[in-house]
Amino acid sequence: MLKVDQYDYIRTAHRVYGKAIKELARETGHSKNTIKKILKQEYIGYKQRSKQPYPVLGPYIQEIDRWLGDDKDKPYKQRHTATRIYHRLKSELEYSGGETTVRRYVREAKLRLGLTNQQAFIPSDPTTAQEAEVDWGNCQAVIAGEPVKLKLFCIRSKCSGKHFVRCYPCERQQALFDAHIQAFSFFGGVFPVLIYDNLTTVVQKVFKGKKRHLQESYNRFKAYYNFDPRFCNPGQGHEKGGIEGLVGYARRNYMVPIPHADSLDELNTRLLDDCMAYGEHRIAGQTQSVNELFESEKQVLLPLPTTSFSNVETFMVRVNKYATVIIDKNRYSVPTRYAYMRVQAIVEIDQVIIYWSGRKISTHHRLYGNNKWSLKPEHYLELIRQRPQSFDTARPILQWRDQWPDCLEKLLEHFRRKNGVTKGTREFVTVLMLYEKYAVDKIEAAVKEALKSNVGCSNALKQILHSQNISMESQFDPLSNWETLPPADISAYEQLGGIL
Repeated sequence: MLKVDQYDYIRTAHRVYGKAIKELARETGHSKNTIKKILKQEYIGYKQRSKQPYPVLGPYIQEIDRWLGDDKDKPYKQRHTATRIYHRLKSELEYSGGETTVRRYVREAKLRLGLTNQQAFIPSDPTTAQEAEVDWGNCQAVIAGEPVKLKLFCIRSKCSGKHFVRCYPCERQQALFDAHIQAFSFFGGVFPVLIYDNLTTVVQKVFKGKKRHLQESYNRFKAYYNFDPRFCNPGQGHEKGGIEGLVGYARRNYMVPIPHADSLDELNTRLLDDCMAYGEHRIAGQTQSVNELFESEKQVLLPLPTTSFSNVETFMVRVNKYATVIIDKNRYSVPTRYAYMRVQAIVEIDQVIIYWSGRKISTHHRLYGNNKWSLKPEHYLELIRQRPQSFDTARPILQWRDQWPDCLEKLLEHFRRKNGVTKGTREFVTVLMLYEKYAVDKIEAAVKEALKSNVGCSNALKQILHSQNISMESQFDPLSNWETLPPADISAYEQLGGIL
């Protein structure tokens, strides 16, 4: 193939120095026709081959085409790759060529057979404030010292890019509803159209085309807020590429390094601050910030209802012999006197409230997972006092005992030493029951005073608490120091008597 320096020499020799075509052909070894072409046109470099020869791979091409043709009916993730074809050629057909040649041919063959995965996209400008995309992602955090896996809810305006991110222990329907409610409040309104994957918490059944049979409870939720849900084709998450990008962005920027928080609420407060700060960001290709773009969207968002959607679930359940109710595969305690009763459980996203005959009898923080127990010691203390031998093995006491102060442990040992194990335990349980009436710091102060005074029963400790209470009340009683008050001024009464 002619090189550029040869092209330069031939044209310069002929045009500048007047050498003849015949002479140039003899000097360079090129034909006279080639010399004439060089003198007539620009340098064109290497010419693309109309057909790529495969001298070593040629005998195997028919077999490769057959393998690729059979892939048309196979699952997308179980089709031949170029690497897999290369290894099959070597192991099954003793191919001796290189992998690069196989890759080049497979790329051409897939294009010819219509097996390429890459798709072209149509550039579009979303209608202002009409659409937002919704999705879940996975992340990790350390909550109260424990590493936990969380679900990251993300919603993003297609037009302005303003987004809202919040973490939940799960992606169940109740969490989905709460996330929407929090997001609507953040945006100050409801987007007319929300775009989803085919979430099972939303879609009960997917039909051919765009038709979907929605979950009944989700239907009620969308009817309350009046937005229109739209769904991607199955397996086509790229149809909402903006939110797919947000999930990764939020995980890389808001959750790195892995955040530590005392509670999930604290973590979500930080995420809210991150979302607010993102409003000052300017997306590539835009002349305005996210907040500036969103200002025009706010005008056409659907207004929020006067009251938020009642995102609760109600269950009628029976209390079992352990004085617990089982809700969503987890157990929550009630006072033991309600054992075997039917009660009503109101389940919110973060708490469980239990009622009997319209009266609240127990409140618990909501548990997620399976076979977890939320036991409140005060629910069992009366029964434990009746059966003191169960004290050391009672689960509510064991859970509490890991957290209570050393002074309580010392008081237990002191009571048992003075009264014997059985009576001493009863006296100690009576002290524990005081936690329902008095503040923690007051009880701990009274326990320390009781240990210092070497008292041996709960009544003495009650007396200490009672005296402390009287002392505290006297500090705020204006008549408690009446003896030191100055004499009353009765001159005003004398004037009144003169008038009468």
